[in-house]
Amino acid sequence: MRYDDELVLKAAWYYYIENMTQQSIALKLGISRMKVIRLLETAKETGVIQFKISQDMGKHLHAEQKLKEMWNLKNVLIVPTPDNKSKINEYLAMAAANYLADQITENTFINMGYGDTPSRVLNHLATITDVPVSFVSFTGGVNYYLPNSASNTFKARLHLYPAPLLLSSKEVCQAILQEPSVTEIRRMVRLSSFSIVGIGAMNNDATIISNGILSKNDFTYLTMKGAVGDVLTHFIDKDGAPVVTSIEDRLVSTPLETLKELNNVIGIAGGEQKTTVIKAALKGGYIDSLITDEDTAKKLIGE
Repeated sequence: MRYDDELVLKAAWYYYIENMTQQSIALKLGISRMKVIRLLETAKETGVIQFKISQDMGKHLHAEQKLKEMWNLKNVLIVPTPDNKSKINEYLAMAAANYLADQITENTFINMGYGDTPSRVLNHLATITDVPVSFVSFTGGVNYYLPNSASNTFKARLHLYPAPLLLSSKEVCQAILQEPSVTEIRRMVRLSSFSIVGIGAMNNDATIISNGILSKNDFTYLTMKGAVGDVLTHFIDKDGAPVVTSIEDRLVSTPLETLKELNNVIGIAGGEQKTTVIKAALKGGYIDSLITDEDTAKKLIGE
């Protein structure tokens, strides 16, 4: 067997069977990452690796294509809906982290939104990437972006808003937003390669309630004003339009209009209770790509 043939087999085995990253394979074999990419392409072209698409996966591909066409999305990734619905955020976060891991380099900056699922994405990326990644917070609230105890290693550089997510008054918020350290983060947001945002629903176990930022009475008030959920803690109605309240005046968060101007904004959300707000976020044009679960995808395309 020629040396290159042996490398093709090894690269394919490590990548598809042992789930190693391209960079890890390059280090193990003593070759460049570009060489690994070429070896994997050769493995596909020569039949070393053969793919068989199952009927279930075919259904996923149909739903992904349908969603892309309906909402003019760049990418859609659908994961199986877990039997235990409480694990759905973990499934989505793992899928998002793996989706990003193969696309980022040491110079990649990723904007990260507030919420349970984005926080899980950050922690998964912290443990699977081979290169340090720079994260830029989309909102205030420093502790929401720190790695949790599940991160054994953390090869990330954090650039965070030095402010709470919600302040006591409009005047205090306006003053904070003028601080140089805050305006610097706002400038960095516009320069990042990718953006990760969660999409929150108006349910009692929402992260923003469990963290004590808003109360259930606040949620009742927002619902009465027509809110169906939030993106970056900006509440929107069923058509994706912002819901105007005094809460908005006290919020340290990247404006929705700025979000719409960014490239590669990836929305991550799933579960029956989030169908309405995901559709609202799509109508509002706030995301370019969507990562969701199979049951939610079916509801979004009306199946």
